[in-house]
Amino acid sequence: MSAVQRERLDALLRGAGVGAEQSVAESRENFAKLMAPMPVPESIDVRETSLGGRPALHVGPEAGPGYGTLLYLHGGSHVVGSPRTALGLTAGLVVRTGIPALSLDYRLAPEHPFPADVQDVVAAYRQLLEQGRAPESIAFAGDSAGGGLTITGALAARDAGLPMPAAIVAFSPGVDATRTGESIVTKAAADPLLDRASLDRMSGFYVAGQDRRHPLLSPAVTADLTGLPPLLVQVGTNEMLLDDARRLALRASDAEVDVVLDITAKVPHVFQSFTGTLDEADEALDRAALFLRQRVRG
Repeated sequence: MSAVQRERLDALLRGAGVGAEQSVAESRENFAKLMAPMPVPESIDVRETSLGGRPALHVGPEAGPGYGTLLYLHGGSHVVGSPRTALGLTAGLVVRTGIPALSLDYRLAPEHPFPADVQDVVAAYRQLLEQGRAPESIAFAGDSAGGGLTITGALAARDAGLPMPAAIVAFSPGVDATRTGESIVTKAAADPLLDRASLDRMSGFYVAGQDRRHPLLSPAVTADLTGLPPLLVQVGTNEMLLDDARRLALRASDAEVDVVLDITAKVPHVFQSFTGTLDEADEALDRAALFLRQRVRG
C-alpha cells in the first residue's frame, strides 16, 4: 500500500471537483479539464464511430483487433463527461485485456434526463448483438455514473428480452438516487472529490422529479438483480458512494449473481484513473482485466 501516494492524491483532488455553484456548461468544461491530465496508454488506436444511434469512440489495441467487445460507459453524474474524459480508464482495460472497447457518448441531463441514457445503452448493446456479436463476447464496464449504467443498462436489456453480456465491471458505481447509504454522511470528510451539494444538484438534473426509488435509478435499493452476469464492483473507502457499492454487491448475492466486491482502503472516487501516480490504481485495473479475460469469450 502506498500511503505517501494516497496522501498526495488526496491533497491534489480536494476542491478540484465539480462545484454546486457552477453552470452546467462550466461543470462540463471543468470536468474535462480535471480529466485531461489522466494518463492514457500509448499502445492504443482511437477512432470515432457510432453505436446505437449515438457517437462513440472505438479504442483498440495498437497491435490490431482482439477478441470480444467492451461496451464502456463514462462517468460524470449523468450530466458531464464523455468518452474522451474516460479514455485513460477505457484504454487501461483495453491494453490489459487485449479486448477492444466501444465507449458510448450517451445522452446527458439536464437536456436528456432519465431514462435517456439507459435507453442509449440498450440501443448500443442491441446493435452489437444485431451485428452478430455473441453475448458471451461482450462485457459492460464503466465508472461512477457509467458504473451505475452498467447495472441499469443490463437490467433494462434483460427486461427487453435481450441475452445478458458475459460480465460487468463497475468502478465506484452510483446506484442509489435515494442517497440513503450511511457513507454519504460518514465519508463526507474523507472524500476529496465529491460533496453532497454537488451530488444533489446533478442528481436533480438527472432524476427530474421522478421517483428516486425506481429500480433503474436506485438498483442497490429496489432492483431485482436476478439474471445479471458475473459482476465485479471496485470502490475505495474514502468515497461517499462506498455504500452504493456495498449494498449493490449484497443485493446481487441475494439474487444468486456471482459478484466480487473489491474494496481498496483510503483511495478516492474512481481511483483507477490515477495509473502511474497511485500503485493501487494499476493493481485494481490488473484485477479488473483478469476478471474480464476469465469471462469474455471470442
